[in-house]
Amino acid sequence: MEPRNDTQNSEFLLLGLSEDPELQPLIFGIFLSIYLVTVLGNLLIILATISDSQLHTPMYFFLSNLSFVDICFTSTTIPKMLVNIQTQSKAITYAGCITQMYFFALFGVLDNFLLAVMAYDRYVAICHPLHYMTIINHRLCGLLVLASWFMSDLNSLLHSLMVLRLSFCTDLEIPHFFCEPNQVVHCACSDTFLNDLVVYIAAVLLAGGPLAGILYSYSKIVASVCAISSAQGKYKAFSTCASHLSVVSLFYFTLLGVYLSSAVTQNLRSTATASVMYTVVTPMLNPFIYSLRNKDIKSTLKVLFEKIKMSAL
Repeated sequence: MEPRNDTQNSEFLLLGLSEDPELQPLIFGIFLSIYLVTVLGNLLIILATISDSQLHTPMYFFLSNLSFVDICFTSTTIPKMLVNIQTQSKAITYAGCITQMYFFALFGVLDNFLLAVMAYDRYVAICHPLHYMTIINHRLCGLLVLASWFMSDLNSLLHSLMVLRLSFCTDLEIPHFFCEPNQVVHCACSDTFLNDLVVYIAAVLLAGGPLAGILYSYSKIVASVCAISSAQGKYKAFSTCASHLSVVSLFYFTLLGVYLSSAVTQNLRSTATASVMYTVVTPMLNPFIYSLRNKDIKSTLKVLFEKIKMSAL
């Protein structure tokens, strides 16, 4: 097809996970359930941290921000997918696709930054416990979260502007259930070299940087924990970061698995299915990981449920 200049009138087609009509009700039911569980679970984490004054600490402040971002991250992709299945339409407008790409990149990178910030918080808490409240004060917490939002927004804006310069043909098919940035770029009729270059540079800086920070923090944490003489002390120190380590491992291993599978296989539909792990499943599991492995969260949620039960009577 010849490239056209009226790309704002173009319409993209999201092919989804499967084109089999018989599977659509099953996919709809599964993703609706996952979305509701994700929103409810992360909302409970936020409510727990707000309602209990004992949870008004830097660690739970970062956790509540992560929960909010996870809700936004899944809300960027799943609702549109559910609407398309329900209306039996695969279409998404050019403006809608660019908007979805922007928010997907924003909350995806923000997730990454917040995990790095939480790793730094655990590093200071375990390696410098006597200076923890002095270093991780309210001002620094606000600045870290604000900087994470700023960097993520700047990255999303840059990628969106880079896509806006491309020319697209009409009725473009995207073998995914949302406007995945890489898939959209490679649907363009014009040259995408500059876009690919920006993506690779951003991946190194905005994904590699926080990951390096997380690995450095945990290397120091492991060294500090190993220096503790008592087994009980080691367990107590490690238990404070076990939930975060589980979430980090889940996020990065699923993300790495998706991009390794995309490099090995040429089946784009299989890649879309694999991406469900980090775009949908991981945000759903995060509240369970933090609530099941955290006594403070569990006790607060128990009190919260009792209050809700009493008010309902």
